[in-house]
Amino acid sequence: MGWGTTSRRCGAAAFSASWPAPAWLPSQDAPNAGTPAIGTTPAIGTTPATGTTPATGTTPTSGGTPTSSTASSGRAVDEIPEETGGPFPGDGSNGPNVLNQSGIVRKDITRSFGTASGQATGVPLSVELTVLDADKDSPFEGAAIYLWHCDAQGRYSLYSDGATEENYLRGVQSADATGKVTFTTIFPAAYQGRWPHIHFEVYSSIDDATKAGQITRTSQLALPKDACSAVYAANGYDGSAENLSRTSLENDNVFGDDDGVHQLATVTGDVDQGYTATLTVGV
Repeated sequence: MGWGTTSRRCGAAAFSASWPAPAWLPSQDAPNAGTPAIGTTPAIGTTPATGTTPATGTTPTSGGTPTSSTASSGRAVDEIPEETGGPFPGDGSNGPNVLNQSGIVRKDITRSFGTASGQATGVPLSVELTVLDADKDSPFEGAAIYLWHCDAQGRYSLYSDGATEENYLRGVQSADATGKVTFTTIFPAAYQGRWPHIHFEVYSSIDDATKAGQITRTSQLALPKDACSAVYAANGYDGSAENLSRTSLENDNVFGDDDGVHQLATVTGDVDQGYTATLTVGV
């Protein structure tokens, strides 16, 4: 479709009324009730079931960008589905706005910046997104991606109890000549009610992203089960294995409409060396 744009959605009305809040968010502070009040960190679950550690190196654990449905859509690349930004976007549409802060344009998002000094710890993860014109199968050089996700305890910086003064796990990158952006981060937790995921917004430029311009596309990346199971057996992810066991891609209220077929990342690596998640983002 090229660079179609959608206006920035403001306030809690932008979020689906069915959006499941993390366990630390009280029910009266669900996303459709305004800026969320922060509750407590998710309760520690049972001893995580040990997943099968993926082979080290280049063997994908699962997932992957699906083959294009060119015959039915007439497009060279399928568009990534439009999804909710959730209740913790940090883009000014529901409370704090990190996008207008100096330092938000960065590759390594594990540390807070500015006056904040915290660091998110967990299994290393490199996220590589390739932004393409869905009609032409050509890279969108100069497009900007704003990416954010929860930490290993299921907390979102700027919003969650214990992380309200932090801005880690949020950052903006500009696509290179091949349409690629890369973020250095950690593997996110699984919190109650959601399949493990990473949020992102696509903008036409860095300038648009950092000046709260129009969003071209808002979507989410899903992480494959076998990689999640291996990570959640590691130290520091208390409760995630149990939360993962209680949901599925099929039942997730974001990915469930198509089992995440256009949003399931290809993940390679292992717990010791870290993982790489790749996804093609057609817009």
